[in-house]
Amino acid sequence: MNNDFFKVLYNSSEAGVKCRTGLIKTAGSEFETPVFMPVGTLGNVKALEQRELLEFDTGIILANTYHLFLRPGTEVLENAGGLHKFMNWDRSLLTDSGGFQVFSLAKLRKISEEGVEFSSHLNGDKCFFTPDKVIDIQRSIGSDIMMPLDECLPYPCDYERVKKSIGLTFRWEKKCFEHFSVTESRYGRKQFLFSINQGSTFRDLRKESIEMLSEIDFDGNAIGGLAVGEENSIMYDTADHCTELMSKDKPRYLMGVGTPVDLLECVERGVDMFDCVMPTRNARHGRLFTTNGEINLKSARLKFDNNSPDEGFLSYTSKNFSLAYLRHLFISNEMLGFQLATIHNVGFYINLMKNIREAIRNDSFKSFKKDFLEKYLRNGDK
Repeated sequence: MNNDFFKVLYNSSEAGVKCRTGLIKTAGSEFETPVFMPVGTLGNVKALEQRELLEFDTGIILANTYHLFLRPGTEVLENAGGLHKFMNWDRSLLTDSGGFQVFSLAKLRKISEEGVEFSSHLNGDKCFFTPDKVIDIQRSIGSDIMMPLDECLPYPCDYERVKKSIGLTFRWEKKCFEHFSVTESRYGRKQFLFSINQGSTFRDLRKESIEMLSEIDFDGNAIGGLAVGEENSIMYDTADHCTELMSKDKPRYLMGVGTPVDLLECVERGVDMFDCVMPTRNARHGRLFTTNGEINLKSARLKFDNNSPDEGFLSYTSKNFSLAYLRHLFISNEMLGFQLATIHNVGFYINLMKNIREAIRNDSFKSFKKDFLEKYLRNGDK
């Protein structure tokens, strides 16, 4: 275990919660957890400049191995000196291995013991990801935190199918770790490797997956295969079960989650790291996350509403523009509307995590969560 990479700063003393704060240090930055990672799939967080991410004090963003492999490709990234230099981002980067993206290509892929064959969604070219290749691609990208190749299954899924899958995932991840151990970090930045446990919503299979992976000294541990169609309550219970079994000394990452409510519920259950496309995707569809719930910016009721979108979180957007103006931009299909909504939503998520960390340090997480949810769930567009 790399003791310089992560340390727990504070465990909540409140009864019935497992939330904590921690510190992660990479070559690019150090940042506190719980943390939300904005998704920059192709080396950019959609509709945002890197300058704006710095203004939010974003410590880490996520990019995607599958998409970067296809475009611009590892030759371009290596020629630029890695993704950090290519996109002018010196803070931390995490790269997802692409397992979820391959999962979404069900009709275009073939899985075997050696890896996964799939057809590019761009041009149909045949590609083959092995555990070794996934590590090599992420070495070329130069991400600070790398994820191994895993199999992400749909929900619901047959028990025997899931049991077989966690065995395959373990063998892939073990090969990833072995190849990671005999290859070098690139561009003068030390790289770290997480595990991903699977098992769908079967508690015994999650336990089996976590126990197998705990035999290997990964730098952090992730929960995969959730937020794929199961009810929220099932996702929360599964995350709670996993964090109870996962190492207390390493960061715990719940992949692909979620709404502001999901973040609060899963922080309470001991999760340290999150990522989700929701703040950027919802922004492009004209939906704002606010302290008073979600707002549909295309709603006719906003036509003459000159109020701020969110008096509770004064982002650049909510300080300077009215709901009526934002509605006008979306109705007119103006690019500025997408930008302003994204600035607000990503800033809202980053600010929410900052407030969560403060509440944990003050042993007031439960009251913070209660107050936040009372306003958030009572108001907004349903």
